[in-house]
Amino acid sequence: MNPFRYQRAVDPASAVQATGTDSKFLAGGTNLIDLMKNGVEKPSALIDISRLALAQIEELPDGSLRIGATARNSDTANHPLVRQRYPLLSRAILSGASPQLRNLATNGGNLLQRTRCPYFMDTGFPQCNKRKPGSGCAAREGFNRMHAILGASEQCIAVHPSDMCVALSALDATIRVRGRQGERTIPIGDFHRLPGDRPEVDTNLQPGELILSIDLPPSRYGARYEYLKIRDRASYEFALVSVAAALEMDGNVIRNARIALGGVAHKPWRALEAEQMLTGKTMSVDVFRAAGERAIEGARPYRENAFKVEMAKRAVTRALSNAGGIA
Repeated sequence: MNPFRYQRAVDPASAVQATGTDSKFLAGGTNLIDLMKNGVEKPSALIDISRLALAQIEELPDGSLRIGATARNSDTANHPLVRQRYPLLSRAILSGASPQLRNLATNGGNLLQRTRCPYFMDTGFPQCNKRKPGSGCAAREGFNRMHAILGASEQCIAVHPSDMCVALSALDATIRVRGRQGERTIPIGDFHRLPGDRPEVDTNLQPGELILSIDLPPSRYGARYEYLKIRDRASYEFALVSVAAALEMDGNVIRNARIALGGVAHKPWRALEAEQMLTGKTMSVDVFRAAGERAIEGARPYRENAFKVEMAKRAVTRALSNAGGIA
């Protein structure tokens, strides 16, 4: 691990002002510290924000929910307002990592998780455009079973690892951040980036910006939802494919649908065309199967992950069927 400067922030303003070239915010550290130990991340300074007053979970006057950036994953998943109004988020969080990690990991850190692509995580591999821009992407011709089938580029085919973020995508969350120029909000769909020709840049945060909270709009999807995670082991494993599905119904007619996928792209993948196709349709397995086909249109698999295409189609069908109660 490289030498670094450590500073404890006393408030968000001082945290932002303390940032400089190659500095990082430190809260739970469950991903960042591992990356530092492996030599993947080499920050010149760590700004400790773990004691800032950013752990509140509270209802706002308009009925939306504000979830603090330093609230622990376990506290968020088990909070009464989250369990009652946003059970999709609770289920997604509880499907990730282990209880021990969820007790330490924060919501802001979850948003900023970096890929677990082995070519990124292991500095022994020289080719990784995300870790070393311009070096190439070893995964394209190497071991790519876990990698992207949607939204990838010639520069990178890694996938985003978070479960929480898939649910946040389906729930239209907004991320509130603070930088040197003040506060701003970023829709969850614009927060993470596809790799393009800059795979080393994971998010649209500006340098030095601090995540303050995750804001969720008033929920319409507390009754009919499903988070389905398909993985190699029953626990403590990243998704091969995951689906966050939620339905707003008028009798048996679908008024609104939300579908987001994990394990298939460089960011949580919102299946907007499949959602639009479902609007106004009478609920049935055939309709949900057609949505699964639409959700994965344009998929580009690689040598070892072609199975993900059919897996994703079936996962969307199953998640929607479970959400609709017709499985």
